Amino acid sequence: MISSKYTIRESNQANILKAIIDKQEVFRAELAATTGLNKASVSDITKKLLADQLIIQTRIGNASISGGRKPIMLTFNRKVATALSFDVGYDYLEGMLSYIDGTPIATVEKERISVDSTNVVALLQTAIADLMTHNPSTPYDIVGVTIGIHGVILDEQAIFTPYYDLDTIDLKQQLMDHYSFPVFIHNEANLAALGEYTFSSPLQNLISISSHSGIGCGIVEDGILKIGKHGKSGEIGHTILYPNGIPCPCGNHGCLEQYASNKAIYEEFAHKKKLEYANSDIIATYANQADPDALHLIKKNAELLSIGINNISMIYDPDIIVVNSPLYRKLPIMIDYINNALSSRFTKEIIVRNTLLGEKAILFGGVAVIAQHFLNIRKLKFKECGTNLKISFATDSRINGGSRSNSFGNKPKFKKI
Repeated sequence: MISSKYTIRESNQANILKAIIDKQEVFRAELAATTGLNKASVSDITKKLLADQLIIQTRIGNASISGGRKPIMLTFNRKVATALSFDVGYDYLEGMLSYIDGTPIATVEKERISVDSTNVVALLQTAIADLMTHNPSTPYDIVGVTIGIHGVILDEQAIFTPYYDLDTIDLKQQLMDHYSFPVFIHNEANLAALGEYTFSSPLQNLISISSHSGIGCGIVEDGILKIGKHGKSGEIGHTILYPNGIPCPCGNHGCLEQYASNKAIYEEFAHKKKLEYANSDIIATYANQADPDALHLIKKNAELLSIGINNISMIYDPDIIVVNSPLYRKLPIMIDYINNALSSRFTKEIIVRNTLLGEKAILFGGVAVIAQHFLNIRKLKFKECGTNLKISFATDSRINGGSRSNSFGNKPKFKKI
């Protein structure tokens, strides 16, 4: 049964629901065989799931070889609820409203801003209000919001955020004071990994390398996100690359992210070219024009990151490593540089690729957190909105779904492949 508007708790009900999601379309007798429950229990549970609008009857299936009544096919109701997800960097904010299965409805984006403890709640409130104007009518409405923070998160509290001061406030509580739906606070690299697992990969063991202001990695083992005792699992950006090297806000010297993060290459390139600032678009433009400084820096950046990838691979031996970085998406040759640098006999079989979720991997991970909570399913995978759906976000001056002018805006376009 559903114990509240925001979550279901009965384990057999959750098991049946997971089987329906995994199969995408299934009939009751097949559910009994898959879950090990008897047909009477399956009948009772599916009746409850139908009443709760979590599943729907889609069509009449084919009769078995031995004859008998044709089965009624069941599928998950992907429009049963909606979710809000945000990626909050030190100089940008992105958000997405989606159905509970990850199908995007609207997105918001604000770039080249300064995010800190004094304005983050107001920025999020504005973005949430904008997205909620596009919230469709669903049986359970919005069932949660996830905030991705670039830093160490323990028990949904930021305890170390090196490039902004969000570790000085209780962001979860401040948002809970404003909204009735559940609020989740997570590390952005962990969300990217969970997004990859849930929406784009059939594999059970993966690592997602996230390079933005710093470098982190989310680790999924046997379908479970690993965060460590103190929330620091995967913080490879703070492993030492050069002893006694560049000082890092963490207190160490020579940390990997001081040399190989997006922030590091942006600052180095801007200094080299005497630019006010640099970003992935600027560096990609120079690199595509065969600028020697850009070509040198992207190759050096990838080779340095490969050292961190080599080290984390030796510890976890994943099926695949996914890179989540705007620079690597715009310059996929950087993935080739990484693979070429992984020359050890221990790493030659490791697959390293760009994220299939594009720039929204963190946001999809936020949706996955909410879906797991609402449906009470941990090892959750949505096949339909993962590898079968190509999602691209075209820059637009309007917020998605409406024509009014807004400081946020990126209009999603969807294309089946």
